[in-house]
Amino acid sequence: QVQLVESGGGLVQAGGSLRLSCAASETNFINSNAINWYRQPPGGQRELVSFITTGGETYYASAVKGRFTISRDNAKNTVYLQMNSLKSGDTAVYYCNVGHVQGYWGQGTQVTVSA
Repeated sequence: QVQLVESGGGLVQAGGSLRLSCAASETNFINSNAINWYRQPPGGQRELVSFITTGGETYYASAVKGRFTISRDNAKNTVYLQMNSLKSGDTAVYYCNVGHVQGYWGQGTQVTVSA
């Protein structure tokens, strides 16, 4: 069973930045799949934030467009989510995912943005 591992979350002030990373326990798993970032705010539903295809095409939810950037480093088998100009509304647990609902999920990393 492939495991996805997120890292890079933490506490940041509004306007600050964080970079999340997603790696996998299996070599080349990240490179071979489209990678999704979801988030689940406190008391809220899990929502798709961004994804990147194997070809490098990207998608961003309207709430984060222009502030977040997703990228992949194939040499490191890692996908990153650079989050800038963070707002309190970005507070959530962020999950790395392959395959959406029925796919693989990481354990999540907490991002807390203080006002």
